[in-house]
Amino acid sequence: MNFRPLVLLCLLFFNLQCQIKTGVKHPSNAAFVALGLEEITIEELQQGYLSGEFSVREVVQAYLGRIEAIDQDPNGPELNSVITINTEAVDIATSMDTQLLQSAEGVLPPLFGVPVLLKDNIDTKEGMPNTAGARAMADSRPYRDAFIVQQIREAGAIILGKTNLSEWANFHSSFSSSGWSGLGGQTKNPYDPSRSPCGSSAGSGVAASANLAIFTIGTETNGSITCPANANGLVGIKPTVGLLSRSGIIPISYTQDTPGPMTRTVKDAAIALSAMTGIDSTDKKTLTSEAYLKTDYLAHLNPNLLQGARIGIYNGPRGRHFRVDTLFNNRLRDLEQAGATLIELDQISKENPGGNSYQVMLYEFKDGLNKYFRSLGENTPVNDLDDLILQTLSDPVEMRYFDHDRLLTAQAKGPITEPAYEQALSELTRKTQKEGIDRVMNMHDLDVIISITGGPAWKIDLINGDNFGLSSSSPAARSGYPNITVPMGQIENLPVGMSFFGRAWDEAKLIGYAYAFEQMTQARFAPHLE
Repeated sequence: MNFRPLVLLCLLFFNLQCQIKTGVKHPSNAAFVALGLEEITIEELQQGYLSGEFSVREVVQAYLGRIEAIDQDPNGPELNSVITINTEAVDIATSMDTQLLQSAEGVLPPLFGVPVLLKDNIDTKEGMPNTAGARAMADSRPYRDAFIVQQIREAGAIILGKTNLSEWANFHSSFSSSGWSGLGGQTKNPYDPSRSPCGSSAGSGVAASANLAIFTIGTETNGSITCPANANGLVGIKPTVGLLSRSGIIPISYTQDTPGPMTRTVKDAAIALSAMTGIDSTDKKTLTSEAYLKTDYLAHLNPNLLQGARIGIYNGPRGRHFRVDTLFNNRLRDLEQAGATLIELDQISKENPGGNSYQVMLYEFKDGLNKYFRSLGENTPVNDLDDLILQTLSDPVEMRYFDHDRLLTAQAKGPITEPAYEQALSELTRKTQKEGIDRVMNMHDLDVIISITGGPAWKIDLINGDNFGLSSSSPAARSGYPNITVPMGQIENLPVGMSFFGRAWDEAKLIGYAYAFEQMTQARFAPHLE
């Protein structure tokens, strides 16, 4: 059946007739449904462009309508995951349709016409503010793209807008609510809007799961990609620190920060990651990645890769939720049946590196924020961390739920030349790398380590804050090593994920194992949104 006339009708009128024909409750979502875009992959989207099934403009308009209906309409689910819309997106899409007509048949850039949403701590040049969710940053408009935004634009991506996040990437208060920011309010889980979206990349997680973009980009310091991927039924890649540039991203920690893609399939994550890599002279961490860059991670997608694999099981999160344990144990049996050898690991680091990591983050947060504010030039709305504290503590909206005490704790730190910082960084590296992941993988000759990513999403609680319960993000986060989360099943219609992590620069190998697991389990399920 040819839906194109129906699509055009929807785009023009959004009326009752369109609702009846498509069965869609919200008129602005009708074109999205008629085009068949829900759960569509990058490959399927581009095949649609090449076949003439739809234009780039139609797709972008349909996604914007989907955002209006699902994310922002008070009569809909009102997920509140998108904080800013790119007003230039439709014009960009129109120009890309011209390029499509002129391009060689069957050859498109890897992300051509792919709608993407960015976490609102990533710079863009199109007049959209970059705020970290803070009211003090509402008028902050960077004059250039972050390096990774340049990369995906060159690959053909279209930036639809920015996603809400936990304010200052959740490093503002000692307790807080994931997905809450003073500027954007509270983002909600698409599987149950009363539940948390988890992690500071909450808006990116919700938007990808709810099909508000083909993929989204989040950032992680510790759990901020993996946790929302777990809670929202997604694939999330937290790469080795240095594989992707952090230039133009509001920082927490130079040692632990990294952006990463959040998608509905491992294959799409591999395509997105390939497009995002590159050496950036303004981020020295990327200089060490040159020997490890993989421009095409798709070559590592092998559904039979688990046969003969030696897999370590990190037991840290086990024993805390019997239903999660039961699901995880069932997946372990699946891995054994696929030919993997499983080795139990009760610990990864001999010594607890948590205190070292926290001290490093406090020092680097102060240093990094002050540098970021200076990078905005004379138009910066915030002069330095001290000015941010003054503006935040005097704002009743910002102070309604949380005290932002971590801003004060970071401000009390000295410069990163202090011996206390250098010692904390040295101890963190030793405990998490040489005497952490590297040690256990060498000792047991492991190909990969797996673990429970987290539990089912908890109820949103702006009084008591988050209730994480269980997590396995810290070993990979504190070491700066890669971590990939993949859906492994559900508990009471709430998704739960499995994490795959390993040595530095092991992205290609981890993508392969994650893909084999995904193909075996097919555990991703879309949220039911009306």
